[in-house]
Amino acid sequence: MKAETIRIIDVWTGKGICFFLTALRRLLDAFTPRPSSPSPMRKILFIKLIEQGATVLAYSAIHRAIEQVGRENVYFLVFEENREILFILDLLPAENVLIVRNRDFLTFSRDILSALIRVRRLRMDAVVDLEFFARASAIISFLTGAERRVGLHRFTSEAPYRGDLMTHRVQYNPYFHTAKAYLLLVEALARSPGEIPLSKIPEGDLAVTAPRFRPTEEETGLLEKRLADIWGEAGSGPMVLLNPNAGDLLPLRKWSTENFIDLGRKILEERPDVRLIITGAPSEAAAAEAVCSRIGSRRAVTLAGRTTLRELLVLYTLADVLVTNDSGPGHFASMTDIDNVVLFGPETPHLFGAIGGRPRTIYAKLACSPCVNAFNHRFSPCNDNRCMQVITVEEVLRTVLACLAERRKASETAS
Repeated sequence: MKAETIRIIDVWTGKGICFFLTALRRLLDAFTPRPSSPSPMRKILFIKLIEQGATVLAYSAIHRAIEQVGRENVYFLVFEENREILFILDLLPAENVLIVRNRDFLTFSRDILSALIRVRRLRMDAVVDLEFFARASAIISFLTGAERRVGLHRFTSEAPYRGDLMTHRVQYNPYFHTAKAYLLLVEALARSPGEIPLSKIPEGDLAVTAPRFRPTEEETGLLEKRLADIWGEAGSGPMVLLNPNAGDLLPLRKWSTENFIDLGRKILEERPDVRLIITGAPSEAAAAEAVCSRIGSRRAVTLAGRTTLRELLVLYTLADVLVTNDSGPGHFASMTDIDNVVLFGPETPHLFGAIGGRPRTIYAKLACSPCVNAFNHRFSPCNDNRCMQVITVEEVLRTVLACLAERRKASETAS
């Protein structure tokens, strides 16, 4: 299913289900005696179905859960296409990653049912809903039967309605970075659900760290050989990666293809020694090939659709600069030492910026931004993404050239 289809189902079907389950919960609470004290927390399930980049931001939250109950007792529910980053982070056993296919609504429903059956058999004690105001994840959280369910709650705000299905209701803070918001959800599990709103703890207590990706020598050697075969005699000089697309999840985040083509040409004009690589998902391979062709240089090649996600991260460890719009690659690159130039527009780096690596954020800060946020269910009325259009090729070029100059200077100093 496309992202827009998922959101439409979540809005129009989710409201009714959340309302019904909330009424059911209150009825059950009225006739079911509450235990004097909660049972020990032994198993924790995270729910984060979409966006692999956001999973990178959840690193500290997952790590904290592991500290609480042990690695073998933490589970993660995720869409099939987003599972790979969990294996790369290597925080959880592979068998603890529960996969949901979303190719169509019937398959999605069947896999959710199978996952719920497995979760109930595992007797999950706590569920952490990492989706901001999504109704599907709130519904799944309730149906797991977990004694503790933590997630965002709108209280008196006008945020999207998703019933009252959480036991530990956390106030959304639009001034908190998302990585801290995720960690706060885990910390809330140890608080009393009667503390309203959760959580009344100092922001300074929420220390987040970024994961680090370290390829094996074999992985590095294989990719170096592959690049040598591609470049031949031109196989030297700094590597600059361009990631022109963000998929269809949020088209408003895209910087125009023409800009990427112009940027590629100007980088090679200013630095003829640069090796330029176009990256992207398999679905973007044809578009990336067209970008590469229009740049029109033997020093520009495309690897879009020709690497696994893990191989892409190995590439980041070998390259010098990445230019990408706000999307997964910006977060993946934060796990390495590549200079990570990320173009923000309809969302803000104050909430979703990379927290590790060497980020170089370019953000126009228009008065209407961020128009994509938790309060509007990430549906923006924008019909003209001026916030991305005002980011000029010249501004990005200056940043790329500055990164290359700094790396050259650091290399000369080290030698």
